[in-house]
Amino acid sequence: MGRLQVSHGLLSRLKRRENGICINGKKVYSTYVLQTGDVLSADVGDREPPRHLEPIKMEIAVVFEDEDLLVLDKPSHLPVHPTNNPAEPSLEQGLLSYLPAGDYPHFVSRLDKGTTGLMLVAKSGYMHELMKRRLHTADFCREYLAVADGIVMPPSGTVNVPIGLADGSSYRHCVRSDGAKSLTKYESRCTANGRTLLHLLPETGRTHQLRVHMAYLGYPLTGDWLYGMRSEEIDRPALHSCRLVFIHPLTKKRIECCSPMPSDMQNLLS
Repeated sequence: MGRLQVSHGLLSRLKRRENGICINGKKVYSTYVLQTGDVLSADVGDREPPRHLEPIKMEIAVVFEDEDLLVLDKPSHLPVHPTNNPAEPSLEQGLLSYLPAGDYPHFVSRLDKGTTGLMLVAKSGYMHELMKRRLHTADFCREYLAVADGIVMPPSGTVNVPIGLADGSSYRHCVRSDGAKSLTKYESRCTANGRTLLHLLPETGRTHQLRVHMAYLGYPLTGDWLYGMRSEEIDRPALHSCRLVFIHPLTKKRIECCSPMPSDMQNLLS
């Protein structure tokens, strides 16, 4: 709300907290009129976790971190959220163990289980809301590397076709006229072994967008069993989140993070 970009829901919660809104260290009502020299503080942290999960200790590859945000480099075959298999750990549970008490992970960007690379995580619902407003704007940019089957022609272009759930499926997506607007820019970096290394820039954030769009063009990602074919050379879709650039909503600093392409994708082109 206003310059602080606090939602109505959060403001309502702040009013009920013991030290939700303070001026110069003392609690005040939200109707207080600021005076010159006043120091305003608000307790915008989470009081309860978004849901109750068991923390699991695991190695977290941290690329950037401050008191509000965290950028990590996700390995393959690690789901972001818990699955139906209770024995399978999730990144969310790993972050619950990694973060200090009182901080809970709120995923600003998500990756499929098999996709590797950079993800942005907010440590509070307030920061999550601030970053969500910056998605698909000039203040937030995600870039990917992918290996596709075939020699992609034309070597660069834009895919602008809507995506929605496939009929009869709760997981698989497809291009369909009644789907949500979806736009991806792509550019070929090189070709080898009958495959193409692509640089992908999504300008929307639909589920499986990059995988669906490349399959729609006739060049599914190598190893993508859902939209293409399985591969004996890689056991996941060859997709990697390689670069993340954003403007920090509080410090206004430009944060740029990069991650090299993993070896299993490099081997497809060697």
